[in-house]
Amino acid sequence: MTHVMLVGTDAALLEGLAQSLAALGHTSRVAHSLGEARELSSTQVPLVLVVDRALASDAGAELLAAPLASGGARLLYRTASTPLAPLLPSLQRAVLADLTLPLERHRLAALVQSVGERARLSGRTPRNTPPESRML
Repeated sequence: MTHVMLVGTDAALLEGLAQSLAALGHTSRVAHSLGEARELSSTQVPLVLVVDRALASDAGAELLAAPLASGGARLLYRTASTPLAPLLPSLQRAVLADLTLPLERHRLAALVQSVGERARLSGRTPRNTPPESRML
């Protein structure tokens, strides 16, 4: 199970993505700003951070300071009708993918799955040990 944080202003798009990811077994949370995402991340740090490209362009380096679990990835998205917003070079290097949603929702699902698998195989995710198997 991969924890995903969806950040943007299009509530309908984000809710649809959250439902699609939930159907695949991932947990997701929706935030409308990076500040709200930071607050929500205080209880559970996301492995994948999916942010609206226009929001990332306005925030700049603030996106790089957003909490992310070890082995996690940042993804940007935009809708097909939205023009490309400029990004800082450091932000461009820190982003795994730049998606056009909802057209590339299957690619988003595959990337989330891949990042989750990579983190699990590298031992960067917490193990779910049953209580009866834990040592005191």
